[in-house]
This record gives sequence, structure tokens and C-alpha cells, in this order.
Amino acid sequence: MGTAFAICLVFIGCCSNVVSLELLVREFPGCGNIVTFAQFVFIAFEGFIFETNFGRKKPAIPISNYVIMVTMFFTVSVINNYALNFNIAMPLHMIFRSGSLIANMILGIIILKKRYSTSKYLSIALISAGIFICTIMSAKQVNVSSDGSEEQGFHALMHWLLGISMLTFALLMSARMGIFQETLYKQYGKHSKEALFYNHCLPLPGFLLLSSNIYNHAVYFSQSTPVVVPGVGVTMPIMWVYLMVNVITQYVCIRGVFILTTECASLTVTLVVTLRKFLSLIFSILYFQNPFTVWHWVGTAVVFLGTLLYTEVWSSVRAALRGPEVKEKKAE
Repeated sequence: MGTAFAICLVFIGCCSNVVSLELLVREFPGCGNIVTFAQFVFIAFEGFIFETNFGRKKPAIPISNYVIMVTMFFTVSVINNYALNFNIAMPLHMIFRSGSLIANMILGIIILKKRYSTSKYLSIALISAGIFICTIMSAKQVNVSSDGSEEQGFHALMHWLLGISMLTFALLMSARMGIFQETLYKQYGKHSKEALFYNHCLPLPGFLLLSSNIYNHAVYFSQSTPVVVPGVGVTMPIMWVYLMVNVITQYVCIRGVFILTTECASLTVTLVVTLRKFLSLIFSILYFQNPFTVWHWVGTAVVFLGTLLYTEVWSSVRAALRGPEVKEKKAE
């Protein structure tokens, strides 16, 4: 029951979150900072009440370690959102972030001296190829869509390449944070909900550096078209409604993943998150009519094929199908 409930939370929360984020970004491409700030405030407030009992509960992991983790987490969140200002379409943004397995493997080999099976290396090659295909096709679209002189087209391409560089840096930083978190959990035990709270609470002062940008977008949001909130009857600017939906769905998504990690094996969690990304991508393309060529579809299919190969889904499915047969033979 808990597993089914968690999977529902992940799919409903995360897919709705992607839709609300795209609605926000389409109207104001540079609104990533106010979205991130609102998400952090909401999750930190909830954690302060229910996880730390209004600050009375001491953390199981030393605060100094959380400060390091939070610095990386804050950097990754801000850079990922800010990259949307550099001609990065939402589908490409989602596909690129699906390359987290590549970054994890590379840093795992370098830092933890890990070694992987041939199937793992093949899966990473597939994911890399898929991301490369999508990136090249998107680069061509940037060149085609940039009207004007050749110089303007060059500036548009350089602008886009800067966004790709930011996504690459955020990808590697996120993988490094995952390795650091893994070592902490081995040393102090798993405290996912505590980590969730401190990852969102400690970075809040850092948003002072972005206060002017957040304030300007708050003004823009307040000037958007007013609508009546269904079921409440209150009139609010539509951008604030989108933001409120985004914050709530982000919390539902994160909570769903948290429940899933306590109920299921990591393989199941990875598979559910991967399928969620795929459905979000399909919905984003079809509903918002994002530009997506045949080669984009090929690249996307290759990325998710590589991800499924990495998680060894096929062998798990075969083992599950053989399970009843094995039991019957034993019974005989």
C-alpha cells in the first residue's frame, strides 16, 4: 500500500510540477530564482515544524557536513534554473539532467575508485550518445531560429553554449553531492528527512544575493492577469497561482521519492523516477508543442534505453517472471 501510494505521489507531484514550471518559464524565462526560493521556504517551514520540532531536535549528522552539502545543493539548484535564461528549451533541460548517471559513474571512478560491469559502461555510452544527439539537434535549431545577421546568430549560439556549460557544471556538482551524501549516510546512518530539511533551510540566507531578481519577478507576478482560484473563490494573479501549484507539487514529488526510498530498493526508485521523467517529457512536448524533431525522439529513446540498461530492469523482470516457475519446481 505504501509503495503504490508513493509511486502515485511521484508521478502526480513531479509531472504536475514540470507543467507548472513550464507555465511559469514560458511567461517569464528568468523566474527560476523566485521559484527556487518559494520551494525552499515551503519545505524548510514544513521541516522546521515536523522534523526538528521547532528547532528542539538536534541533527544526527553534524551541521558542518550539512553546510558543505547545502553549498553544493544551493549551487546546483540555482544554476539549473538560471540556465533556462540561455535559450535552453525545457525538453532539452530535462534530457540533459537525465545524464546524472554519467556524472555519477565518472566521479565514482575518479573519487571512489569504483569499477563497473560491461553492461554499465554500455548503458553510459548509450546515454551519452542520446544526450549528444539531442544537444546537436538543439544547437541547429538555435542557428535556424536566430533571425538577423550572421553575427546575431553567432551571439545566440554562444548564449546557448553558455547555458549548456552551466547544465554540465550543475550535473557534475550534483553527482559530487550525491557521493558526499553517500559517504555521510555510511558514517552516520540514513537520515533522509533531516537532510531534506537542512538542504532547504540552510541555503535561505544565500537568496539575499538574488533578492533584487526575486523582488522584480514578484512585482511581475503581481501584475499578471487575475484569476479566481477554483474551490476557494479568491482572486489572485495567475502567476502566483502557478507558483503556488509548483511549490505544492514539488513538495509532493519530494515526499513521494522519500517514501519510495524507505519502501523499495534503489533499483525500483530509479526506475520510477526515470519513467516519471519520460512521461513529463512527452507531456511537455505534446501539450506545449515544444520543437522536437525525429532525431530528438531518437536521442530521447537512446537516453532512456541506456538508463533502463543501467538499472538492470531487464534482468529483474526476467527474474520476477521466473520466480513463480522456480517456486513450482521446488514444490514438486
